[in-house]
Amino acid sequence: PLSARHTAPRGIPPKKLLEHVMPELNLQCLRLASSSPKVPETLLKLDEQGLSFQRKVGVLYCRAGQGSEEDMYNNEEAGPTFQEFLDLLGERIRLLGFGKYRAQLDNKNDSTGTHSLYTTYQDYEIMFHVSTMLPYTPNNRQQLLRKRHIGNDIVTIVFQEPGALPFTPKVFRSHFQHVFIVVRAHESCTEHTTYSVAVSCTKDIPRFGPFIPAENSFAKGPAFRDLLLAKAINAENAAERSGKFHAMATRTRQEYLRDLALNHATTSTLEASSSRLALIALAAKKREKSKAPKGAEAHSAGALVWGVWARDGSRGPESKTPELRCLLGISAEFLVLIDAREKRVVFNCSCRDILAWTFSESCTLDLYYETGDYICMRVDEGQASDIRDIVHRLQLVTRGCETRELTLLRNGVGQLGFQMDPEGFVTEVERFTFAETAGLQPGARLVRVCERPLPSLSHAQTSELLRTAKKVTITVVPPDENGKGSEVSTLWGWKRGTLQDRFLIFALRGVLLLVLIYFGFAQYLVLALNPFA
Repeated sequence: PLSARHTAPRGIPPKKLLEHVMPELNLQCLRLASSSPKVPETLLKLDEQGLSFQRKVGVLYCRAGQGSEEDMYNNEEAGPTFQEFLDLLGERIRLLGFGKYRAQLDNKNDSTGTHSLYTTYQDYEIMFHVSTMLPYTPNNRQQLLRKRHIGNDIVTIVFQEPGALPFTPKVFRSHFQHVFIVVRAHESCTEHTTYSVAVSCTKDIPRFGPFIPAENSFAKGPAFRDLLLAKAINAENAAERSGKFHAMATRTRQEYLRDLALNHATTSTLEASSSRLALIALAAKKREKSKAPKGAEAHSAGALVWGVWARDGSRGPESKTPELRCLLGISAEFLVLIDAREKRVVFNCSCRDILAWTFSESCTLDLYYETGDYICMRVDEGQASDIRDIVHRLQLVTRGCETRELTLLRNGVGQLGFQMDPEGFVTEVERFTFAETAGLQPGARLVRVCERPLPSLSHAQTSELLRTAKKVTITVVPPDENGKGSEVSTLWGWKRGTLQDRFLIFALRGVLLLVLIYFGFAQYLVLALNPFA
């Protein structure tokens, strides 16, 4: 709990900390790092490995009757159906002098075309390599100038006009294209334009969201654009965890560690420098003028950690998802769950994606995130104070709030007295109804209906449940002070894609380095983590 503090002036001694976090580590392998500025710079690079908010996505145009890679690369101009899709996807920009993320496109000499397609989504910059905007070479079926860019993109959107041949990834010969998001237009260039989406990827890429509903029909509009961009971002995040890209990241990490171990380590051991550290701690204690108030740790930018039992609650009460013993870490920006036994990240998301939480004094907490999915957590008996500490931390670092549980009664004709949209937002509450009396407000967001999580239900199933259930209980996220519901990004979390996206490289060993930095011992180089030491 936050109230439990170590009495030492500098907190837990580094030796005890290491023995607790990594008992298998041989402390004799530790050496004091040199005072070179390259040490913290390299540690920062390690921390940021795989952390990027810039994405490049290929876009291929497939006309009616086409199906081969060559056909798509050789479409010189965009047809009206494709142009309608591009206008939805992003902004047409002039490359010459373009100062934002350009994804290796030439912004000085127009050698890669004069214009491209660019957009932003959440904190991400996305540059699209659009086949019809890249230079076209007459009498060259290979179109290497186009393929040089699109063929090196991990994620490729294949846009199909009505009448295009069925898509197969076998026609593509690139070793780098791992995910194809196939978008097919229906009733294009009309008021009733819709799109269907399919995904094809290599076998070693884990599942990623947002998932495509069974009806697979999306009206042209911002909601479809957001889904497509989130799908593309999460596709690349998932691909980076596949065998090929994970091996590349591991080699890069090993090279950083090798350089630190061989070129920036002294001969001083942890034991040899302990007396020096004690003197530093004593001096720091003398200089200390005032102590931080009790509970100040809750405001820390770094992660606070609790031991919890966790499971994915989004599959509904009938699901038998096993509980995992986890370490829950909540920093000022991210929330992460690490399997305590396997020492791997099982869930992570941005704090801004936290919608709400439901907790009880009986040591349980349901945490809702993104589109209403939720994680069920509990602490051991006798640790109820941990739940209160977790909720306090969430109140400080997220925009979420506590949910409300409402039981709704029907009127004389069986109606509940409110309307909601497909995403679960309450659009209307009728006056003088039981729904209004119960406290339901326009702008509130339903996350659970009759004990079933909303993401596990289609809109039709939700409507049917609300219409026929004998007793209707709903869990809602109250609207904010402006009457608006909680909206977050659709970058999905429970190891289904993302966002990853940020803690996956380090898992527990990365946490160790960050903890060392937090305690002021960044100069300790963990040579045991380096297989070449």
